[in-house]
Amino acid sequence: MKVHWTWLLACVLTWPANAQDKVKVPIDPASVPAAETNAPPNTRSGREIYQRFREGLADPTCDAGSSPRWRAHFANAPKQMAAKSDDVMPLFGYVVDAVREAHLPTEFALIPFVESGYKPGARSASGPAGLWQFIGVTARNHQIPIRAGYDGRLSPVDSTKAAVRYLKTLHGMFAGDWRLAVMAYNAGEYRILQSLRRSGQNARNAQPDKLVGLSGITQAYVHKLRALSCLIEQAENRDDWIRAIDRPVPLLSAEVLPAHVTQLDAWAAQRGIDAAALKRMNPAFTNGRVQRVDRAQRVLAPAPAPAATPATADAQSVVAAILSPPDVNLTPSIVVAIATDTAEARTHTVKRGESASTIARKYKLATGDLLRRNGLTVQSTLKPGMTLKLDGE
Repeated sequence: MKVHWTWLLACVLTWPANAQDKVKVPIDPASVPAAETNAPPNTRSGREIYQRFREGLADPTCDAGSSPRWRAHFANAPKQMAAKSDDVMPLFGYVVDAVREAHLPTEFALIPFVESGYKPGARSASGPAGLWQFIGVTARNHQIPIRAGYDGRLSPVDSTKAAVRYLKTLHGMFAGDWRLAVMAYNAGEYRILQSLRRSGQNARNAQPDKLVGLSGITQAYVHKLRALSCLIEQAENRDDWIRAIDRPVPLLSAEVLPAHVTQLDAWAAQRGIDAAALKRMNPAFTNGRVQRVDRAQRVLAPAPAPAATPATADAQSVVAAILSPPDVNLTPSIVVAIATDTAEARTHTVKRGESASTIARKYKLATGDLLRRNGLTVQSTLKPGMTLKLDGE
């Protein structure tokens, strides 16, 4: 059989993880989180979520402005993220993704820690509810559906979509100052605009600590997020914590419920997922019941595992035949070496809003491999127009 080695290289490099029992291409374990090498296809390492959060911070410094009081108050947040039995890490990953896709600072992904402790079903005696603690009037103003049997404030899908859209508006309104945006999220944009005028400031030269006429809660909001950011950022130095988050975490996505579904239990059984966890993360559906409405209803659930396309399956069969023909004994490393010698190395030009982890996922690479091949670290900043090597050592 005549083989085109460029085509073979593409097949080998894009071979899905479930084929690793047939062929294992050696990688540097020091450059890749341990959980990433054997993780199911619909999961990712908690360490990858953590890196994605760090890459998106507007203010990653922790040498000033981090309140000891609020660090002590939120000290349990890293433990929640590390606990396998807690939903915080997968929910945090979902919100980080939503914030990054909107090209917003990942400080905003910490707001649910402040508002609800990252509990989708959280309710306040004063009325606010859900991850983002919307009150009823504000929820309706932001197109969050509330009706009999369904409170969209308790839906991580509906509430996160509305919160990110609102934060994007505030971020633009206050000249990209994330501090003013989160203060406006707490107190309302008009109150912050009024305080800026009374303080003789504007959004481009703002000093939030010196704004007048604001409540202590609003003034403390920035300090709370700084404290949380520093707690998570500095957790990298805690080996036990890193090992705890370096595990497969469900990749959550907003899934449309079929029109015939009336119970989350039944849908979970069809998908082969944990019904209790599904209802816990989607408390908007009272008692797991799905009311029939005119609009599409979405539920937050583990993303379905990618199915092999016919073309992918054919390619796998051909490569398997090449690697194990009756009269030839080629090892995977030899095949990859031959292909690498003759194929043109791939590159990627960085676009606005892209991160190392999103680029790595696009090309089915380990984030650590991509960084190492380009002489980068997790602290490196990718700038639009940069050219990254995808292949080679």
